[in-house]
Amino acid sequence: MPTHCFQNCALTRTSVLSKPPIALTCGEPAGIGPEIAVTAWDTLRGDLPFVWIGDPAHLPENTPWAELSDPTTAAEVAKSALPVLRHDFAGAYTPGTPDPANAAGVVDVIARAVDLTQSGECSAVCTLPIHKKALKDGANFAYPGHTEYLAALAGIDRVVMMLACDQLRVVPTTIHIAIDQVPDQLTASLLTDTILITHAALRRDFGITSPRIAVAGLNPHAGEGGSMGMDEIDMITPTLEALRANGIDITGPLSADTMFHAAARARYDVAVCMYHDQALIPIKTLDFSGGVNVTLGLPFVRTSPDHGTAFDIAGTGSADATSLIAALRQANEMAAARNTIAAPSGPQT
Repeated sequence: MPTHCFQNCALTRTSVLSKPPIALTCGEPAGIGPEIAVTAWDTLRGDLPFVWIGDPAHLPENTPWAELSDPTTAAEVAKSALPVLRHDFAGAYTPGTPDPANAAGVVDVIARAVDLTQSGECSAVCTLPIHKKALKDGANFAYPGHTEYLAALAGIDRVVMMLACDQLRVVPTTIHIAIDQVPDQLTASLLTDTILITHAALRRDFGITSPRIAVAGLNPHAGEGGSMGMDEIDMITPTLEALRANGIDITGPLSADTMFHAAARARYDVAVCMYHDQALIPIKTLDFSGGVNVTLGLPFVRTSPDHGTAFDIAGTGSADATSLIAALRQANEMAAARNTIAAPSGPQT
């Protein structure tokens, strides 16, 4: 594990585990969520307790599971069975074929996990993948995805998506929009908020006391002095200068094609990028299976595996649980950091 990933970090994977357990939502039951939840439990057992919230009828056949009345007994139960907070669903269960009648259950489970975490009964939320079309068809789900729904539940206007693995952390400033919309959506306000939220989260959730933030340019060679675009000169550079004046350690705007080799990665704790693929291509190249989706800026910890429902292999037992296991470990570390590290002073969101 490269040491630069955890420079100034007070907690590592050998740290004391956080309690109470993590709330793991079931996600779309027709996807690979049920089987990778069982694989994750079998791998982690009582060493990293979590409680799965969903309908036990969706679990793989012969799964040892135990219904809990509350999460407090999850750690002991997890030694021999998957701890379950039961949440019965209305629709049919067919791996690979989502039933919109289950949509309301999927949404309710997410809200239940948030409630448990905000009440202190669970330490963090880890979400298994959802299927947005099924949620829209079956429950009139009005959100683009998990992140926006979680922000609404928390009463937060703006959150930030981070992808993290052992080698790299990346934050895209704009996310799921067409590339030709990026220049218009990429404003000084959005970039400032993204960096401030990221900076605060690195201190609060990752235990990095003095975060080093590298920021990519939008254009090739970061505009090369205006010969390849003026975005860096007109907006990005002045925004970064204002943040530096507020005490934040920022480098950039940098040419994105030279930011992600090993020597460059050793010089920063997170790379803030301008658009989706600029951030996600390098991390998925470095660690396709082990990346974790983290939502920054929420009043509770939320992580998720960095993949979808994988309907094509659902129910076959061949799904890889690596990303889910990494997401549970990341959630545990972040929850422990929140519990042991005092709220930092300095620039805040």
